[in-house]
Amino acid sequence: MGIGTYHSPQAHAAFDAAYDAGMRALPEPAATHDVPTRFGTARVYRFGPLGGAPLALLPGRAATSVMWRPHLPALAEHRPVYTLDLLGEPGRSTQTTPLRDAADQAAWLEATLAGLGLDGVHLVGHSFGGWLACNYAVRAPARLASLTLLDPVNTLGRFPLGLLLRSALAALPVISHWGRPAFFRWINGGAAAPPNDPVAAVIEAGMRDYQMATPMPAFITDDQLRSLTVPVLALVAGRSVMHDPQAAHARAQVQIPDVQAELWPTATHSLPSESPAETNARILRFIDGVTA
Repeated sequence: MGIGTYHSPQAHAAFDAAYDAGMRALPEPAATHDVPTRFGTARVYRFGPLGGAPLALLPGRAATSVMWRPHLPALAEHRPVYTLDLLGEPGRSTQTTPLRDAADQAAWLEATLAGLGLDGVHLVGHSFGGWLACNYAVRAPARLASLTLLDPVNTLGRFPLGLLLRSALAALPVISHWGRPAFFRWINGGAAAPPNDPVAAVIEAGMRDYQMATPMPAFITDDQLRSLTVPVLALVAGRSVMHDPQAAHARAQVQIPDVQAELWPTATHSLPSESPAETNARILRFIDGVTA
């Protein structure tokens, strides 16, 4: 594996413009941290007060901290919420060393949480961020109080062949200008992103302007799921194209020891942005039950 990089200085500037606009749509962070790890520097924003059990939010592919725009007011009202830009992806984190495998992915996240001095963390991840959260929880759970998985990829169910083919086609330079929007519409159940949506703009810019260098997320095995030692909330989108939703939901129920697994029948893989109020309420209810 190599190191993630922008295609050109012009591409970097174009992404920065979309990212800055997206960050302006968020509440003002209470603090900004650049945490050193042996793989690079992780950018982390804190929202909300310092007191209380911390939440750490891991975004989907190329979505950055901007992804959590509809969630931050509710989640950060009474507790600290930390959003991470992922190493090896577009954003303000800076990768300096290749991420070779799942162990390295867990190691940089552990170094980041340790650098922030966080313990008793309620870790929340969507899509690839859900895989990253689960991968961390099976390898280094000591800092965690709970785990929330929002339609995680290659975690409860494997990538289907159709997804791999479509994503490969969408990445081809000759067709990416129309293939990428079509791919995103397919993921979102046929719906296009709302006009002037800052989250969609950041994702599009990141996919266009940045060459990622992260390994394919390794499928989480039955033994790994059974090894989870923290309470888990798993929300599976009933219309997800990332896995077989019914099978993923059933596997979570069977294999994870302490789990609240729910199948949301009408949701697509974009479940957090489709239903932010319902997602926020469910996460907070789960966390309140864990900390009670």
